[in-house]
Amino acid sequence: MSQDSLSRGSLAASPDLGWSQVRETVLMLELAAGQVDAAMKDSNNSVEVLTDTFTSLAKTLDLIEVAVSTLPDTVGNGMVKAEIQDNTRVVAQKVHQAIIAFQFYDKLVQRLDHVCHCLDGLSGLVSDKDRLFDPGEWVGLQGRIQSKYTMAEEHEMFAAVLAGMPVAQAIEQFMAKRGEAAAGGGDIELF
Repeated sequence: MSQDSLSRGSLAASPDLGWSQVRETVLMLELAAGQVDAAMKDSNNSVEVLTDTFTSLAKTLDLIEVAVSTLPDTVGNGMVKAEIQDNTRVVAQKVHQAIIAFQFYDKLVQRLDHVCHCLDGLSGLVSDKDRLFDPGEWVGLQGRIQSKYTMAEEHEMFAAVLAGMPVAQAIEQFMAKRGEAAAGGGDIELF
């Protein structure tokens, strides 16, 4: 189906002779992918500001720590200096926890981006009559989807679904493994 035929919108409420459930499916897939993409773009702006703010806070805390360490340990300064250093460490820990939360957000955005690519690939396949009924095309799509996954748990989930495990069960196992990794202090990195 051409993009022009999809641009007319849904015909389900008043179907004509050209109405197709495939066309309606493609339209809904494209809409879902578009909504996820728009939500990610909206949230990215706010997260970028927060990331920059917390990075700046971390640098400022380092400067405060250095400045406080230069103060003499006199009787009057000693207690104040120790209190400032203790509070600086507490704030630094909170900033570090926030930065880790931003790293989890980065992983979330990456996973949502994979969903958008998956939906886009699926809508392209479903809307192409020449490819729709070709099992090789479906295997190719599945391979492209799986190749986008960066976490071992995602690969395992995808393989389990293709092997016949119910989607809900595969996702439940995936979430349990991600929870274990997070609780165990698994490595988090920005992409």
